[in-house]
Amino acid sequence: MDEPLISIALCVYNGERFLREQLNSLINQSYENKEIIAVDDNSTDGSWDILLEYQQQYPFIHLYKNEVNIGYSKNFEKALQFCNGTYIALSDQDDIWHPEKLLQLIREIGNHQLVYHDSNFIDENGATLNKKMSDVINLYDGDQPAVFLLFNCVSGHSCLFRKDLLKHILPFNPNFFHDHWIAYVAANLGTIHCVRESLVDYRQHFSNSTDILNYRKTVNKHYHENRDVVKLERELKWVRHCAGFTLNKDPAFVKKFAELFETRLHSYLSVTYARFVLEHYETLYFIQKTKKSKRNAFIYRQIWGLKSKLVWNRMFGKSAK
Repeated sequence: MDEPLISIALCVYNGERFLREQLNSLINQSYENKEIIAVDDNSTDGSWDILLEYQQQYPFIHLYKNEVNIGYSKNFEKALQFCNGTYIALSDQDDIWHPEKLLQLIREIGNHQLVYHDSNFIDENGATLNKKMSDVINLYDGDQPAVFLLFNCVSGHSCLFRKDLLKHILPFNPNFFHDHWIAYVAANLGTIHCVRESLVDYRQHFSNSTDILNYRKTVNKHYHENRDVVKLERELKWVRHCAGFTLNKDPAFVKKFAELFETRLHSYLSVTYARFVLEHYETLYFIQKTKKSKRNAFIYRQIWGLKSKLVWNRMFGKSAK
């Protein structure tokens, strides 16, 4: 049986420091029937020259360069539109793929819409941080899209999905993480499967688009985000975006959650929202690792709307969360 073509969508922007190491790990995948679609987002360093150098050696590398910078999500959107494979894998410019990654994922995808794997964290110099993705969050298997309404466990660098998903996930909304959206849509259209093995060394540094280890907050003492307002309003926009997906498995659930979430942001009390969270806690908060002993206290705090939280902040100078 012939191996189906896998397209690797590689997005690059000023990535010369780590790009060679990543390209080598993509080229040396044991799975042979692959193409690399690399789109450079108008880099100002030596990234494009590196890509040209590798293309001359490896004809399965196809290059595209943006005349202007279009941003992270839109650059991936463009790369995906050039992919020819039956299956698509996403690649950042600064990670290191293990040689068997693609082979193991293609063996596991079966009838699933998407398959993904665990990852090892490394620092900017490639040294292990002795921690895996599964140490930080729970990795989900199944078909419940509601799991992705508040959190995401499917990192772009870790997933392989069917090209047929493209007609449902594109175009990307640049206000949201594209990998989170892909996971949400895939769970609505079928099932997601997790390979419980680390198949990528996932580099953590200041330039990461995501900061799952709170690296910037830990290293930079001045890093701060208005958790009460900015974070909750951003989450509300995301939930509304999910509610607008026309192929939701349970549109009534998503619509109700969006309505309750919004009510909480504009009220002093949100008892109905707290009851909803209590009833669906195991689904909505599956990905987040929390101690069971803290669950009841957390749910109790959901009774307080954003207005109450802001009053608390003004009185005591800290969040009621």
